[in-house]
Amino acid sequence: MLPVKELIEQAIDAMGYAYTPYSGFKVGAALLAKNGNVYRGCNIENAAYTPCNCAERTAFFKAVSEGVKEFEAICIVGGKNGVLTELTPPCGVCRQVMMEFCRPEEFRIILATDQEHYEIHTLQEMLPMGFGPDALA
Repeated sequence: MLPVKELIEQAIDAMGYAYTPYSGFKVGAALLAKNGNVYRGCNIENAAYTPCNCAERTAFFKAVSEGVKEFEAICIVGGKNGVLTELTPPCGVCRQVMMEFCRPEEFRIILATDQEHYEIHTLQEMLPMGFGPDALA
């Protein structure tokens, strides 16, 4: 069973580490690997903007850098000044990174504002007709 509430809690906690001196929009992510480990990430801004990194990619890159490449779900939370008022879906670049490592019909994306208010979507729903490794086989 998917530990939705635990992932929401982990994502909210990770959001507290976000470095957002320019936008003030803080995002946290908690990525559940198939081995049961959770990899957390926050967004990290940069004065040059282009080198910024989203919370979702931070979590994925942390996991992959430790040899983990199989994932079940990710929870994403975010809001201006860290106030969670609306759902924060992943950007297109993050969805593409998810396509690299996840089965789109199985991988679940949890968007939450708190432990009682959340939605669960598949990557396929959020990135229909996505281009992934299978397209190059």
